[in-house]
Amino acid sequence: MSERKIRIMVAKPGLDGHDRGARILARCFRDAGFEVIYTGCHQTPEQIAATAIQEDVDLVGLSCLSGAHRVLFPRVVQLLREKNASDITVIGGGIIPEQDFQILYDAGLKAIFIPGASLDSIVDWVRTNIQPRD
Repeated sequence: MSERKIRIMVAKPGLDGHDRGARILARCFRDAGFEVIYTGCHQTPEQIAATAIQEDVDLVGLSCLSGAHRVLFPRVVQLLREKNASDITVIGGGIIPEQDFQILYDAGLKAIFIPGASLDSIVDWVRTNIQPRD
């Protein structure tokens, strides 16, 4: 029997419709050997949390370029906690000012990746920090 692969969901919360980076990251994760679910644009935090639980993912990667990350990212983490799914790790990426990093970390995000982060460094972070949940 083979070991279960890490399952990652890439999601675009809010009204941000720029998903090129999220699609590139989803493809990168797939090519690295992870199972990937890409939810597409315009997802609510409630939809993202529900899908993460339904798909039994290990990691949720949120992408936001619209500036709404301070509200949307913490809401996803909060909903996962409320649904007893706080073992699902949440990371974020996109146009996120450095002064917002601590707010997001305090809300429960485990990593933040901004433009310029190499795909290899993101994959390495996942391999180092995420284990498939049983």
